[in-house]
Amino acid sequence: MLGALLNIVIPVFAVVGLGALYGRLRPEAALGYVNRANIELFTPALVFSALVKYPLALGEHLPLIAAGALVILLPGLLLALLRLKGIERAALILPAMFRNTGNLGIPLMVLAFGEQQLGAIVILFVLSNLLHFSVGMFILSANTSRWLWLRSPVLWAALAGLLVANLHIALPEYVVTTASLVGQISVPLMLFALGIRLTEGELDHLGLALKCNLLYLLAGGLSLLLAIWLLPLKGEWIPLLMLSVSLPPAVLNYMLCEQYHCQPEKVASIVLGGNALSVVVIPLSVWLALHLPT
Repeated sequence: MLGALLNIVIPVFAVVGLGALYGRLRPEAALGYVNRANIELFTPALVFSALVKYPLALGEHLPLIAAGALVILLPGLLLALLRLKGIERAALILPAMFRNTGNLGIPLMVLAFGEQQLGAIVILFVLSNLLHFSVGMFILSANTSRWLWLRSPVLWAALAGLLVANLHIALPEYVVTTASLVGQISVPLMLFALGIRLTEGELDHLGLALKCNLLYLLAGGLSLLLAIWLLPLKGEWIPLLMLSVSLPPAVLNYMLCEQYHCQPEKVASIVLGGNALSVVVIPLSVWLALHLPT
């Protein structure tokens, strides 16, 4: 399991490292238009293509959806009660809520729990993205317009993907392929931009990043216990939720905080610190999940 985890985590750090190296060699590099293109074009394409490929099934999965929403939203509510010196509330709570369920969570969960769980895994991924680009952007827009999040291309891409998938609208294959191809740019570009951002002094915040990530794990664990207590969850869903709350913060948190001018330098350190910590946390979480009593 550790070797498989390293096979996923090391490429993430490699792309971040390339971004940092490029940032050192080209200090004049501007991130503004790159991040804007990612948020407005590449990430919407990624979300749309994922939703079309993996339709969000309801019905018997409603308890899982409720539990997934609880373990996303409750850590944000808990941490909103805290006051940490030097970090804004939105910059603190956003990474606590939205974890790396995509390029890290999906392959790890499939590896640990098998492809027979892929439907439930994708439900958690889609739910996280929908909340990220609705609730998350609503939180970030506190200092601007509370309705600014409705202009998010990702939100509308998600709604379009849900409609296409659940109404069984047949799209031409080239449309889906194009969306998938454009969407594949998103995650590597996020990681590369994160590396460039880290050359601007964000490593100074790693102490804060460690403290925040430990708080996130605590809040996530408490939320998971509450979900298990409140909801009629199937036994095979609990390990998925356990791993979900153990994942590091999503790189997308940094991208959105950059766009909304919400202390992106500190969020970048939180994201990097969380990914470093995951090398220890995730194998432990997987071991515990695999040894849960049935």
